[in-house]
Amino acid sequence: MCGRFYLTAPPAEIRKQFKVQNVPALMPHYNIAPTQTSPIVIAEGKGRELHLARWGLVPPWSRDLSLGARMINAPAAALEERAAYSAPFRSQRCLVPANGFFEWEAHGSKKQPYKIAVRNGALIAFAGLWEKWTPESGDPVETFTIITTAASKLISEVHDRMPVIIAPADYQLWLTASPATAKKLLLPYASGLTITPISERVNNIQNDDVELLLPLSAP
Repeated sequence: MCGRFYLTAPPAEIRKQFKVQNVPALMPHYNIAPTQTSPIVIAEGKGRELHLARWGLVPPWSRDLSLGARMINAPAAALEERAAYSAPFRSQRCLVPANGFFEWEAHGSKKQPYKIAVRNGALIAFAGLWEKWTPESGDPVETFTIITTAASKLISEVHDRMPVIIAPADYQLWLTASPATAKKLLLPYASGLTITPISERVNNIQNDDVELLLPLSAP
């Protein structure tokens, strides 16, 4: 499960790492929630493009956008089984830029939030799928989902699933390889992640500031 993530890298860093040209003046977002808009990177011709898309996959046959709120994550094991995932898995895979994500661990009646990132807080990419949904009137809306897999040993201490993280060397494979090859990349990322307890302020999606990433002060 990945129900919240953050992206703080400046546009120049995103442009360099993902080898895309047209990156808008993105502001840092410390608490990205389902149905909100965030950048995705897709294959376009022999290159890549960055698009802004709505988090929560909406299949073309959906009557409205509401289905997207229930399709923010796509289990790796279900990509070829569920109709909503199988078509984009074949030809519409994407990278979702992020600097980290959040998970919650149950403690009795409360849940403790944790920030999960690579050790140096570097820019990473989640494996994703994207779709274009067209209403009866109005402009098409691009949407995306984040693919999840079984948690690594470290992440399993707080949650049993985690988003698939694609290494930079595999970006092009994920975007353009055959489904059989791409499927081999859907593994738990176990190299250099850190888990840090943070404030419950992250629970409120109205809070979107750098203090959300600060370690929880010891009592």
